[in-house]
Amino acid sequence: MKFTMEEINNATKSFSPSRKIGQGGFGTVYKGRLEDGTFVAIKRAKKSVYDKHLGVEFQSEIQMLVQVEHLSLVKFYGYLEHEDEKIVVVEYVPNGNLRQHLDCLHGEILDLAARLDIAIDVAHAVTYLHMYKDHPIIHRDIKSSNILLTENFRAKVADFGFARLAADSDSGATHVSTQVRGTAGYLDPEYLRTYQLTEKSDVYSFGVLLVELVTGRRPIEPKREIKERITAKWAMKKFTDGDALSILDPRLGQTAASGLAIEKILELALQCLAPRGQNRPSMRRCGEILWNIRKDYKEVLSSDFRSFSSRSQISN
Repeated sequence: MKFTMEEINNATKSFSPSRKIGQGGFGTVYKGRLEDGTFVAIKRAKKSVYDKHLGVEFQSEIQMLVQVEHLSLVKFYGYLEHEDEKIVVVEYVPNGNLRQHLDCLHGEILDLAARLDIAIDVAHAVTYLHMYKDHPIIHRDIKSSNILLTENFRAKVADFGFARLAADSDSGATHVSTQVRGTAGYLDPEYLRTYQLTEKSDVYSFGVLLVELVTGRRPIEPKREIKERITAKWAMKKFTDGDALSILDPRLGQTAASGLAIEKILELALQCLAPRGQNRPSMRRCGEILWNIRKDYKEVLSSDFRSFSSRSQISN
């Protein structure tokens, strides 16, 4: 639906600083409340009439959001485009973004089970985009700060400003040639080199995200020694050298179950980070592999718990 400026002002108390919840390249995000009581996130674009990219990104986000609906994608409510105002109204997701939680800014440490669930939610959301019935959609900016978490720690993928329609397979095209857009640290090197965008560019970004979930580190860590600054490169070297557990987020406990799961997650990350897109798995396959990892992880956990309980009963 199209909103009026009056409705937006009422929802945000005229863009009160107390309602501000975020800031990004697009502009400022406010928490709002619609007349029916629904809480929403209201993204107000920078008022730069000279920024051509901003207008393109705004239209891109509207076009993508209006098409898609999935449990693990942020829900779209409407927009406003009037004079120099460009505003998008989407679902308010109350628990911050994944990066904030990995940095423990909300006080709680995400355990491995929660991190696996988040990875699966993201995989399902991006699979939906890639398999969208009318025309596949490439998100182009999969990153931890674009993954919002609900109060139950379920993930919702947000921010479609860089999204593009994929090549039409009926035409025989294999890629879309486009200017490189995305976030440093997550960018597919093949896309960076050739300007040829495919669904596998999202898969590469997802591989970086998997490493982020395992290590807790940001994709680029400029304050670390040179060999550790590019987190995915450092982690994959450790993994292929047989030293996977040394890169585990130190806030996560090491158990037999977590050890097995980490090995399998990093094996999948290695596939996603393959230099050539054609050698990377599909997002659908990523989701299937992660689902099996989670299933095995929970089985080993419950087996360990039963074993511990038996030993405790014997000692008593």
